[in-house]
Amino acid sequence: MASISNLPSRRPGPARDVASAASKPLMSSDALVLEGVTRAFGALRAVDDVSLTVAAGQKYAVLGSNGAGKTTLFNAITGDFPPTAGRILFFGEDITALQPYERIRKGLRRTYQSSLLFKELSVRDNLFLAVRGVGSGRFSFWRAGMQHASQVAADDILHRVRLDHLKDDLVGNLAHGQQRQLEIGMALAGAPRLILFDEPAAGLSPAERRELVALLRGLPKHMSFVIIEHDLDIALRVVERLTVMHNGRVLKHGTPDEIENDAQVQAIYMGGKH
Repeated sequence: MASISNLPSRRPGPARDVASAASKPLMSSDALVLEGVTRAFGALRAVDDVSLTVAAGQKYAVLGSNGAGKTTLFNAITGDFPPTAGRILFFGEDITALQPYERIRKGLRRTYQSSLLFKELSVRDNLFLAVRGVGSGRFSFWRAGMQHASQVAADDILHRVRLDHLKDDLVGNLAHGQQRQLEIGMALAGAPRLILFDEPAAGLSPAERRELVALLRGLPKHMSFVIIEHDLDIALRVVERLTVMHNGRVLKHGTPDEIENDAQVQAIYMGGKH
């Protein structure tokens, strides 16, 4: 099979400018600010008046049981299902009305619960596509040589997510945990400023979970991330602050120690003292 770098790209239609001319980025030490974010589907408020702040470089978690509104909150942040009320600020800029691809260009990335990998391509080609997709030369018809910046960046990510030894393997042949590592690698393409991780530990073995923790701890200190995770132990080991959601609303904000020892959180999510 030919390398994906031989394949031409198709230019999408003209981008729609949804930001007003008067809207300009503001200086901010916060990576992400949600102000009263609500997402309704008819009469159902899947996310209801959620406010939180993620500082630049901060590692953050959103916890809650199934149906708490966590993934819907991520969808509102990324623009997949924009909020029906409230405001989203990304490094001081109001991105509430921006299209998903515009948020990506500003440095926002995410992973999904369900894999979105190209399973018939190699590990390296998946990373090359991710890097090329957010780069300035993404519409070029020229083949990228091995020394091209996109190829070099893909190799750097391969090393960062510890998949160098599998670079030529087809993604469909990887173990589930290795595919999760690759998804994180693809989210790292293009030097993101903030990544949203949607249940990255789902379905992983104990050994794979240890590898995930090491990978998340090894991310650059300046890079912010928000992780949705059912595994409280993983969340407590990799973040500095947490928000607990219940029925679409914020139940608690706090540090790992505060959340772990909170009686209300224990009663709802842990069935007593953990």
